[in-house]
Amino acid sequence: MEGRQSLNELARIEAELREGRFLLRIVGEVDISNAHALAEAIENAVPNDTTTVLVDLAQTTYLDSAGVQLLIQLSERLKARRHELRVVVPEGAPVRAVLELAGLAKVIPLESPRDAGDQAGSLGVP
Repeated sequence: MEGRQSLNELARIEAELREGRFLLRIVGEVDISNAHALAEAIENAVPNDTTTVLVDLAQTTYLDSAGVQLLIQLSERLKARRHELRVVVPEGAPVRAVLELAGLAKVIPLESPRDAGDQAGSLGVP
């Protein structure tokens, strides 16, 4: 899947595949009301021939515990498919504070757009 998919009025995903890496932007809010639909859309969107999945949360304005759980489960499922999950979220963003407080960095690498460097930059991560 490339392009945009609106999940409900709260969130949409934007997807792009380049050079074996799959960039998925989550735009809007992730909470218990849409986390299941979002997880399903993401899993269905990831092509089998990609090696790295970058989830860009720069435009995610809200993320609760359901969103944290979504990322953990997504990481486990992608590992089973031999994909690497990386989460790109700006330093100082409220969403990053939630992820750090939840200890997500112990399970999934959290990168700032700057840290993601050429890989994220070439995919348009701000």
